[in-house]
This record gives sequence, structure tokens and C-alpha cells, in this order.
Amino acid sequence: MKKAKKAGTISTFLGPESSIEGILEFQGTIRLDGNVKGKICSSSGTVIVGEKAVINADIIVDGAVIMGEVNGTIDAKDRIEVYPPGRVTGDIYAPVISIDSGATFNGNCGMKAQDVSREKTSEPGEESPKPGKAGDNV
Repeated sequence: MKKAKKAGTISTFLGPESSIEGILEFQGTIRLDGNVKGKICSSSGTVIVGEKAVINADIIVDGAVIMGEVNGTIDAKDRIEVYPPGRVTGDIYAPVISIDSGATFNGNCGMKAQDVSREKTSEPGEESPKPGKAGDNV
């Protein structure tokens, strides 16, 4: 629980007696302690899956902190952290992945590079490098 505070202030909370089925989109940080079935997505948010949560969904977020049960693919732009008694069944992809001892993970794990080149080319006023001609000495 203490490490989950790194994710920032929780802006949305789904309690342990709640269930949602469908697509859950959010901004900021959301904590889920209930049941979710479907898809969870956020372009820049962090999802915290509490110890009593059961998530049967694909998760596409900036960051994920898992302490409950997740059945589905987790694709994070920044990081995925799994703490005991967390249980993940499915594939996980992120530049930074941390699975503490005592947590359970069954699936494939992919470490993807952070997309620095995309940010660099999208800055205004910057020209992209031009390709050189054959025989140019660089």
C-alpha cells in the first residue's frame, strides 16, 4: 500500500462492492477495488488495482500498480508494478516492469523502449534531419 502512493493523488475510486462492465476511460489516477470486465484505458493515467479487485480486462495506461487480480493484457507507456498479493494472468508490456516476491505472474513479459524519438521529432521549430546523398562524408 505504501508504494502505491507514488502514483499520485487518486481522483477516482471504485469500491469493493462495485462492478463495471464495458470500457472504462479515465484521467489522472484511479483506484479499483471492485470488479471490472471489459477494457480500461487512459492516455496518461495510472491505474491502481487494489487487493480485493478482480479485473477481467485489457489495460492500456501510462502506469499500473497491481495488488489484486488481473486477467488480461497490461500495456503501459511508463511502468507496471506488481506487489503481493497481486496476481496477473496475461501478457504485460512496459519500459519498466517490477514484480515483487510473493506476487504471481503467468504470461509473457515484454520490455519496450520508451518512445523518446517520437517526443523529439514532435517539438515545434525543430527540423528533422535530411537524408544524405550517396558518397557524402559525414
